[in-house]
Amino acid sequence: MDISLQEVEYRYQAKTPFERLAIKDVSIDIPSGTFLAIIGHTGSGKSTVLQHLNALLKPTAGKVVIGDTEVTADRKLKNLKEVRQKVGIVFQFPEHQLFEETVEKDICFGPMNFGVSEQEAQRRARVAIKQVGLPEEILSKSPFDLSGGQMRRVAIAGVLAMGPDVIVLDEPTAGLDPRGRKEIMEMFHSLHLERNLSTVLVTHSMEDASKYADQIVIMQNGEVFKKGTPEEIFSSPEELMHLGLDVPEVVRFQNRIEEMFQTKFSKTCLTIEMLTEEVSALMKDGEQR
Repeated sequence: MDISLQEVEYRYQAKTPFERLAIKDVSIDIPSGTFLAIIGHTGSGKSTVLQHLNALLKPTAGKVVIGDTEVTADRKLKNLKEVRQKVGIVFQFPEHQLFEETVEKDICFGPMNFGVSEQEAQRRARVAIKQVGLPEEILSKSPFDLSGGQMRRVAIAGVLAMGPDVIVLDEPTAGLDPRGRKEIMEMFHSLHLERNLSTVLVTHSMEDASKYADQIVIMQNGEVFKKGTPEEIFSSPEELMHLGLDVPEVVRFQNRIEEMFQTKFSKTCLTIEMLTEEVSALMKDGEQR
């Protein structure tokens, strides 16, 4: 399902003394099957953009097109339930939203709330729990008897069980150790590929943005500062650093090598393998001279 934000503006508490402009003139296209990363400082507008993707917020100006549904400030929406079923959002610390007495009931709650039968919801729960890398036996346990990492996976399974076409991830690895972060991101990337999902990742991790995303959007002061492929975005590290943003570690290492040897590689390296190839070519060129 395609999503398009067209010159979107949003003001919190509009037309009150407490009105605050959060985002303005934001235009982002998310074609079906895209893996998009949105990066930027806290307060840059990332989370506000995120909440427009399934009409949790309606723009105060501009338009959001979600599949066949247009969302504008003056349009009353009748099929929001369908939109929110097709666009699943995994918020930060989703495990805090668990509340049922068993894992199975918690996963089934979302699908059943959208009109799915109990039998079908239970079938989806069995599928979803495997997709997040947990054994089926865990369905009968209380979610509150699980580890923090397992609880997060159960919460994610609840979103997947609704059968979304688009999954939106708001800092999904927050609070996890490095191993847990890698496992969760690899899981989302596998699901993205296997189910041909559109995936939108809001993150502070430049490593995750460079490794998994097809396209990256930089938000700055409520506006789209820049958008492009990971190679295009990270080919100007000075620009990112000027914004107070980081760059992937491999890009920093590349910059140091280029400065040391007073050279410029033919491309921006986003993996160690790419960097190794460039360094090998540099060494061979040096030997030939």
